[in-house]
Order: sequence, then structure tokens, then C-alpha cells
Amino acid sequence: MRRPRLTSSVLFFLFLLSALWVALVITSPLMVSEGTLLDLSGSVGVHDNNAQFEGLSPVPKAMYWIGDAECHQIAERSYFLNGNEMPFCARDLGLFLGLAAGFGFVSLYRYKLNPMFALLGFVPVGIDGTVQLLTSYESNNPLRLATGATAGVACALLIALFVFAVQEEKKRPKPVPAEPVAEALP
Repeated sequence: MRRPRLTSSVLFFLFLLSALWVALVITSPLMVSEGTLLDLSGSVGVHDNNAQFEGLSPVPKAMYWIGDAECHQIAERSYFLNGNEMPFCARDLGLFLGLAAGFGFVSLYRYKLNPMFALLGFVPVGIDGTVQLLTSYESNNPLRLATGATAGVACALLIALFVFAVQEEKKRPKPVPAEPVAEALP
């Protein structure tokens, strides 16, 4: 069996970055005393839980601070580790996991895919989120995690398509400029 080869240093870097991010998101609740962060429910774009982060060590404090601004952190829509709410909701966690998995795959396996097929990966999260927003339907965390992961993989595939296209363009031979034609003087 042939061993996979690195397809792109850019995609491998994105994989490492996203894997590090997932590791920080998952380990942050473990770096906090058990039962310290029980309900971070708030609004997106607002730091409304700063008082709860006082006294945390720098890494979890930074992760929770970022999560506070970028995620609603509704307790019922989040997972808990070590008796602490995670810094991001289940759907965001799925998105981060999907990005890491997708970048891991595309950094080792090159593919050609119709971008419209990759865009289908955003349909489940769109349906789940929209139906939940517009009706009384309440999704559950495993479904949020799965739809977020599907969207994350789709996003990684689309970014990889762009990176592969740029790589192909760089490999194409540059056209040689035509010699100027001297005009005959009358």
C-alpha cells in the first residue's frame, strides 16, 4: 500500500492550526477547577461573562474570553467537561472538529471535486439552525455537533479546492511573449 504524501504545506499548516485550536477548546474546561463555569449563556459579540473568568490561568481565560465574544454559549446547547461548560457551543465544536478532520484529510489526499458538491455540506447546518430559529423545534447537542462537523469538513474541502487551483496555476508554463513585428517603412 502506498503511503500518503503531503499535498500542500499550506493545508498541512491549516490542519496543525485547527488541530491545536480543537485541543485548546477541549482542554480548557479541564484546566479549570471542577464546577467553576456552570452557565455562560449570553449574547454573541458581547463579553458578558468576564467576571467568571477572573482568576483563571491564561490559556483557559483566553479561550473562554474568545468564546464569550464569538459564541452564545447557551448552557443547554453546550457540552460540559470536568463539570465546566466548554468555551464554545456544540455546533461550534463540531465545526472546529470538522475543519481539523477535513484539513487533515486534504493535506494527505489530493482530490478533484465539483465545488457545488462540497457546498452541500452546509445544507444540514443551515436546515437545523434555520428551523430552530424560525419554529419551536429545539435541536439536540449530538445533532448540532454532527451538522457543525459536516459544515467544517465542507469548508476545509472548499479551501483545499482553492489551494489546489493556485498550485496548478503556479505549475503551468508561462506563455512566452511574442517577438514584436517590425513595421515596414513606406
